[in-house]
Amino acid sequence: MYRRSWLRWLVLFCRFGLAAMWLFAAGAKIYTATDFRGNVASVIGTRWAWHTTFLVIALELLAAVLLVLPRTARAGALASAALLVGFAAFALFYVYVLKGEPLECGCFGGIIASQLGVKTALRNLALLVPALIVLFGHGRARG
Repeated sequence: MYRRSWLRWLVLFCRFGLAAMWLFAAGAKIYTATDFRGNVASVIGTRWAWHTTFLVIALELLAAVLLVLPRTARAGALASAALLVGFAAFALFYVYVLKGEPLECGCFGGIIASQLGVKTALRNLALLVPALIVLFGHGRARG
């Protein structure tokens, strides 16, 4: 019984922590939308820059909403994992395949400075831990 209570609190902490992170990231990108769009344009070109900017923000907001709602928490964890793996892969692709110049990732809208690279990828992969806790612990914690 104590173990279930502990797991329930851990899952709740991870759910709402990830949701808060996505809301903060999306809000910061909205606040600095022009700068974030500029970063996106420097990688993919100007034609799809605004579309991609809005897509990233929308996906982050969607992940946050899914995590907050109990019935969709696992879907939110999957969305979070997909976003985190995608962002980590892009950071490594940009640095090692495209051999890009140092670029501010815009992960938190430029409010928290971070360069694309291994450090960014490792941070994103470390954030998979709470997503996996929600994914595998959510149903067990409720029962």
